[in-house]
Amino acid sequence: MSNERTRLVTSGACGLSVTTLACGEACDTASDTAPESDSGTPSNDPRQLNTFFGVMVPTILSMFSIVLFLRTGFVVGHAGLLQGLLMVVVAYTIISLTILSICAISTNGAIQGGGAYYMISRSLGPEFGGSIGLMFFLAKVFACGEYVLGLVEALLDVFGSDPESGVSEGVRVLPQGYWYAVLYSSVVLLLCLLVCLVGAHIYSRTAFVILLVVTVSLLSIFISFVAVRPRTFVITHQGPDNHTLRYNTSYTGFNATTLKSNLGSGYSLDYSTNSVMSFATVFAVMFTSCTGIMAGANMSGELKTPSVSIPKGTIVAVLYTFTVYVLLFIFVGATCDRTLLIQDYGFFQRINIWSPFVTIGIYCASLSAAMCALIGASRILHALALDKVFGLPLAPAAITSSSGNPWVAVLYTWGLAQCVVFAGQLNAIASLVTVFYLLAYAAVDLACLALEWASAPNFRPTFQFFSWHTCLLGILSCLVMMFVINPVYSSGSIVLLLLLLLFLHFRSPTSSWGYISQALIFHQVRKYLLMLDVRKDHVKFWRPQVLLMVANPRSSCQLILFVNQLKKGGLYVLGHVQLGDLDTLPSDPVQQQYNFWLSLVDKLGVKAFVDLTLSPSVRQGTQHLLRITGLGGMKPNTLILGFYDSSTPDDYFLQDSAFCDSSIGQNSQDEYNFGVDLPSLHAHFPPVRHVENPRWLSPEEYVGIISDAIKMTKNVCLGRYFFQLEGEGKDSKVNGSERMIDVWPLNLLQPGSRDYEDVCSLFLLQMACVLNMSNKWRHARMRVFLNVETKSSDQSWVVNEETFRELLRKLRIRASIKIVPWDSVVQHHTRSDASPSAEAMQDLSEEFLSAVNSMLMEHSSQAAVRFLYLPRPPAHHSHSQQYLAQLEAVTSGLGPTLLIHGVTPVTYTDL
Repeated sequence: MSNERTRLVTSGACGLSVTTLACGEACDTASDTAPESDSGTPSNDPRQLNTFFGVMVPTILSMFSIVLFLRTGFVVGHAGLLQGLLMVVVAYTIISLTILSICAISTNGAIQGGGAYYMISRSLGPEFGGSIGLMFFLAKVFACGEYVLGLVEALLDVFGSDPESGVSEGVRVLPQGYWYAVLYSSVVLLLCLLVCLVGAHIYSRTAFVILLVVTVSLLSIFISFVAVRPRTFVITHQGPDNHTLRYNTSYTGFNATTLKSNLGSGYSLDYSTNSVMSFATVFAVMFTSCTGIMAGANMSGELKTPSVSIPKGTIVAVLYTFTVYVLLFIFVGATCDRTLLIQDYGFFQRINIWSPFVTIGIYCASLSAAMCALIGASRILHALALDKVFGLPLAPAAITSSSGNPWVAVLYTWGLAQCVVFAGQLNAIASLVTVFYLLAYAAVDLACLALEWASAPNFRPTFQFFSWHTCLLGILSCLVMMFVINPVYSSGSIVLLLLLLLFLHFRSPTSSWGYISQALIFHQVRKYLLMLDVRKDHVKFWRPQVLLMVANPRSSCQLILFVNQLKKGGLYVLGHVQLGDLDTLPSDPVQQQYNFWLSLVDKLGVKAFVDLTLSPSVRQGTQHLLRITGLGGMKPNTLILGFYDSSTPDDYFLQDSAFCDSSIGQNSQDEYNFGVDLPSLHAHFPPVRHVENPRWLSPEEYVGIISDAIKMTKNVCLGRYFFQLEGEGKDSKVNGSERMIDVWPLNLLQPGSRDYEDVCSLFLLQMACVLNMSNKWRHARMRVFLNVETKSSDQSWVVNEETFRELLRKLRIRASIKIVPWDSVVQHHTRSDASPSAEAMQDLSEEFLSAVNSMLMEHSSQAAVRFLYLPRPPAHHSHSQQYLAQLEAVTSGLGPTLLIHGVTPVTYTDL
């Protein structure tokens, strides 16, 4: 990403003098000054423009486009004076609401050069900035084509061959027709291209002169309404079948009858497109004259006081142009016959005191607007390319010449504009241009609304005359007018904007600008977390919220992936305890580790949070995490640990291609990894433990962690052999149809207990069912094993089986029940006369433990994963090693196994 202290664009295409303003709306997205030196001292002070030259001149020039001279009569003639004025009011209401948003964003902090795209992207992040920036680019490209077509239309009005006209044949020498119009447009566009490639700075220094010429032309029009006497004209057009159509029209001067006849609408056939006009099509043409409101904001990098100049200059310029358009509409409606207005776009030349005034004004305004749009669009594209928001497709647009001119971006823009001119007529693309601009303005209003709704403390614009109401009203008015103008174009453009937003969201380009999406998410999550009241919890809405303790992810990745399937939309936190004492350390070592763990989460593709802590012991650290992890109603209710044994773990980083591919970390997305590339990720996590290496955790401490969790009413799961589990990766195609999930709900280490419906047994069933509902296990078969003593005189197991089947039916758990006689196993168990206490540790023989293991191997050897009952740990730490030895003996060689001890009710049979 570009340095935040430098400009997005450093080319020299639009110099820094007062006359830079000719670039209009978006040319100055790349205010092209000499870059600042490393010492921070600029070679020339870029902030030297005042409100008039920096904001008012470019805004007025952008809004006095070719529509002012060539489509004023078109609007009044078809729509009538009343509807024409209504269009002006509606258009200026829409842009006024957007101006409030622009002023708010542009006055929220110190602004560098880069224009509207720069401000929005730095305010809202790459998602909004990139999508809105590309929409601005497309709007400018289509506007460039429209202005070129308008200029060609003006040229043909004067120089086009027309034998019926009274003008000298020596002047009207240009043949007319669709392909000729495309040819002339291509020549004009090529001229604009050459200027942009060679001498854009020459053009940019004529802005104020161009504005003076346009103003003189405009004054001549207003004077002509008073000075020119009434006259009549004969207008001819080429009709169907090469028939010449003649219209007798008149200029009446100020006349009450003329004014009255022009009040109402009179939509008829447009002679340039041969289609009948309507309110929507006429408004689309008229609105293109209101699309220059961001020209002043784009000068932000060159303004002495942008927070003062942008609001004041833009508002004054808009009020001035609004007044001019209203007066011009009234004067035209009161002096010109409707036929003249409809049948001659260039009637201002006919009624002017000296027609070259209008001709020069038209040529200057249209050529200026076309070059401005071409230069402005190319600078927006160049800025997008420099920021690498869209990656490789726009990468060539970042290339500049030795003088800093983004010539590749200019060529891109010229090629797209060349495609636009094949429309052949200005009116044919006016609807599309208007829709793009309206959508861009709606996006700006949406951006400001998002900032306001996010309630970020640093959103403190000095311009205060806005609120979320004005932003919302601006969005709605833009969207409504879009669909009024053209529903098809509107729907397509909205889909395009949404696709851009989704693309940038999932591409997740990293920047230091900040993300408005993150601010909005934070605002909403905080609100909903406050509403998530733990006192309103109900068992039927229970879901696993898991804290998985990870010592070294190199050996735990398969378990991490498996638990990701087990969480069922609940909270999932990876916990890790860093051993140490903060009193003896200069800084907290945990803070620097978060990016490495988050990068690990990204590579594994799991939906998990990370919580790390510093503690003198793993047991104390786990207690800390169990107490403080989560927030409000989202706190872990289940602790999962890896199994405690002496086996040498495998290094998952050496097996998975995501961690082994040497190309990763040197590719084009290296800047999007938050500073954690693959080599540094490998270096951060230590090698896996070997047999001779001392363990961080003693057996007593490990069993103590289990006891602590149960005392804190947390469910406990111990995972063993999950390094053998395959098909859990994010790229795996395993659908689970060949898998089996085996559940053993009886406490196998306590044969005297025959309760299949205690809290722990039901928790086993619930967890197995949750796994069976996940994507990769949805088609797996679930089996529940009931251990019975068939030789016992007590045959209650038959009744228990039926009761259990009924329970599964009520719980809506689809599973097959397998009856497993285990008389041969129980006979090795030493029975006690008194029922064993829950706090006492049973002394189980090796034969019994071996028999239990053999039974599990016989019936569950083909299962993908097994769920076993985890007995309560011993009360005294002296029995910890014996407890672990029993668990190890029972699960030896089984394959992926989860031992579970549940302490909270999780099943519910009612509706």
